[in-house]
Amino acid sequence: MLYIGAHLSASKGFLDMGKTAVEIGANTFQFFTRNPRGGAAKPIDKADVEAYLKFATEHHFGKILAHAPYTLNAAAKEDSIWDFALQTMADDLKRMEFVPNNYYNFHPGSHVGQGIDVGIEKIVKLLNKILKPEQTTTVLLETMAGKGSEVGSKFEELRRIIDGVNLSDKMGVCLDTCHVYDAGYDILNHLEDVLEQFDKIIGLNRLKTLHINDTKNPYESHKDRHEKIGQGFLGTKAFEQIIHHPVLSKLPMFLETPNEIEGYADEIKLIKSM
Repeated sequence: MLYIGAHLSASKGFLDMGKTAVEIGANTFQFFTRNPRGGAAKPIDKADVEAYLKFATEHHFGKILAHAPYTLNAAAKEDSIWDFALQTMADDLKRMEFVPNNYYNFHPGSHVGQGIDVGIEKIVKLLNKILKPEQTTTVLLETMAGKGSEVGSKFEELRRIIDGVNLSDKMGVCLDTCHVYDAGYDILNHLEDVLEQFDKIIGLNRLKTLHINDTKNPYESHKDRHEKIGQGFLGTKAFEQIIHHPVLSKLPMFLETPNEIEGYADEIKLIKSM
């Protein structure tokens, strides 16, 4: 079964997101744990969660993906910014246990001039403070485009983070199609080679989800600007290869394209037609 969803607003709760997903032809979804620019999270509504879990079972949903706010920087130079990321992510992981056995994705961070080694060290330190043996949530490092001082645009950097985490069994990777192409991994013309490289460096067993986004910029541009499926430099060919791939087709896929709900419905229809 193909598990595909879009990024939905969490403003009305889990059940509402589940119903919206079904309306647009999806069987999973992604959501921000709180305002994407930071801030306090809404209180958990236990009745809403229980209703959602029943609804998700009835509609055979795949695993859902929570996305940390963009403002978090686990590699930050300033202590106050790093502490904010620590406290926010720790709180997010506690809240995720209300919907157990799902995924939590975050951008590894930017070293802001400290250098890649220091950036990785700080990300590892944060993860070692927040991960708990009893948690059911798998934390995912997102592949990045390599914009500015971003950490995580190279598979080797993600591997170094995972290797430094004590509870590495709680860690995985979310591969963003726009980001990896912009970072210099040619998934359009050499998908098998890229996956072979990923497997050799990180291990395909660590690959848990996909962000399926076209890109507004050409190969190795390091720009990170998403485009609608089939309307960017990846085109439909890249996504046809992905949804027919024996490994990738089994992973939950999430759209983060520049769209409204109707646009997501059309894209899901397009991907299913492939």
